Parts: sequence; C-alpha cells; structure tokens
Amino acid sequence: MAAMLPSYATASLYVGDLHPDVSETNLFDRFSTVGPLVSARVCRDSATVRSLGYAYVNFRSRADAKRAMDTLNFDVLMGRPMRIMWSQRDPSQRRSGVGNIFIKNLERNIGPKTIYETYSNFGNILSCKVAVDQCNVSKGYGFVHFETEESAQKAITQTNGMLMNDKKVYVGKFVAQAQRGRHVGESTLRFKNVHAKNFKDC
Repeated sequence: MAAMLPSYATASLYVGDLHPDVSETNLFDRFSTVGPLVSARVCRDSATVRSLGYAYVNFRSRADAKRAMDTLNFDVLMGRPMRIMWSQRDPSQRRSGVGNIFIKNLERNIGPKTIYETYSNFGNILSCKVAVDQCNVSKGYGFVHFETEESAQKAITQTNGMLMNDKKVYVGKFVAQAQRGRHVGESTLRFKNVHAKNFKDC
C-alpha cells in the first residue's frame, strides 16, 4: 500500500536501522535514483564520530520523498533493510504516545516490512519497528505509530488476537516507560499513605 502524505509532511525523510558503515555518499547513490536531493546526513556520535544508525534525507520535492517511501522502504543497504519514515519536526508527537500500539508474540521471522504492510491498511504510519538484539535477531515484539489515535484503535480492535504466521499476537495501546513509572509511583504513594494510617502514635 502506497504511503499517504501525512498532514505535516515535508520533503524530509528519516532513514533508520542503518549499517554503521553507511555514509552520506551511499545514501545519495541510493536515494538520488528517485529524484534530486538537497542533502543527506548520517547522524553521528559527537565524541566518537561513529554512526548512530540513522540519517535524514532531504528531497527537493515532497512528491519525490513520497515516491522514495513507496519504493525504497525496507530495501537492503549493506546487508540491512532501511526503515524509512517521514521526518517529524515536532518531537512532542513522537513522545505523546498518541496513535502508538504495541505488538508482541511475533514469530522471529516477521520483520518491519511485514508489520508495515499489514498495518498500513488502518491508516497513515509515522514509524514502524521490530525490536532486535545485538545480533539483529527479532525479540518477538514491535511498535507501530499511527498519525491518528483512531487508526491505532481500529488496528487494535481488528488485529488483537489474530494469527500471524500461525501464531496469535497480542496488540494493545503502547504505554511509555515514563507513564508506566508514574503509575507505579502513584500506586506506591497510595500504598504508603494507607500503610502509614495503620500505625498508632507513640
């Protein structure tokens, strides 16, 4: 399914899951086959100058950026499939948790391309990822971030408990670690308050 232009779309793409040796030249060579580029930048550690595994590619036109999403997403570069998403200017949208779902109990051979193709039917996807270990082997769970909460809810309703490669998957709303910690902290505080009331004054 072709990627729709999200409401905030520019001509800038985020390219993740890159091999550490991928350079700007490699990105120019691959993405310029789609259309003229303004720039390509591999993000690096400021101290070691080592690649952080992701980059930003800027096209001259949004149409070319969209075509790159449609044709190059999950293409293999230096042995690793590239994960291409629209670059989000507002980090609060990524951190809010709105439109985020969590998928677990995945077969180890299910990668981000399969997840993307399955869930793009429910709405525009901002990002999609399957968690992997240091050997690039799936940990059996992944995440999909939709542009809208409505798309996320539809995906949860229609795919929670479905079979993927003959294995039932759990699909639910993603809860950020900070939110989970806050809930735990609130529960602990309530517990402490109740516990304190059980003591008599000396």
